[in-house]
Amino acid sequence: MPMKLISSEEICRTPIFWVTQDYAVDPGGFEIKRAIVQHVGSAVMMPVDANGRVLLVRQYRLPARAYLWELSAGRLDPGETPLKAAKRELIEETGYRAKQWTRLCHFYGSPGYVAEKMTIYVAQDLTSGTATPMEDERIETKWFSLKEIAEMIESGEVVDAKTIIGYTLWRMKSRKGKK
Repeated sequence: MPMKLISSEEICRTPIFWVTQDYAVDPGGFEIKRAIVQHVGSAVMMPVDANGRVLLVRQYRLPARAYLWELSAGRLDPGETPLKAAKRELIEETGYRAKQWTRLCHFYGSPGYVAEKMTIYVAQDLTSGTATPMEDERIETKWFSLKEIAEMIESGEVVDAKTIIGYTLWRMKSRKGKK
């Protein structure tokens, strides 16, 4: 049965997200009350070169209290589609531009309390350029083979969900195409 949103009250706002206290009910009377982290959404880029290598970025992630290797990603600007954001963010964070873009998937990283929808794109036919990261970003980039990424995931060196999802779906789709 569909849930009906009865109320949504903003209780906190930051430059990146806002939090609402939401209340929903279904026709049978089942109720859900939850604080929800609202987010405009993100684009995730998986640059793949002609040799099948993937470009990962490494940066300090304050919530994880660690430097993480991950796929590049960024928040959608007002009025921006996920693809437009992906093209902009790829240039900003890596300096690369891509002529070919393929939507891999979209997902919610933690739908129990976060409303951020992330869309992953594979970026191919790349040309290099100069990165222009934001003031609070210090980004290192490095190319990895799929085997290296698999080993990094297995060893726990890559722990970022969007990277694990992107890598796994890309491998699945690549294998299907070879059959």
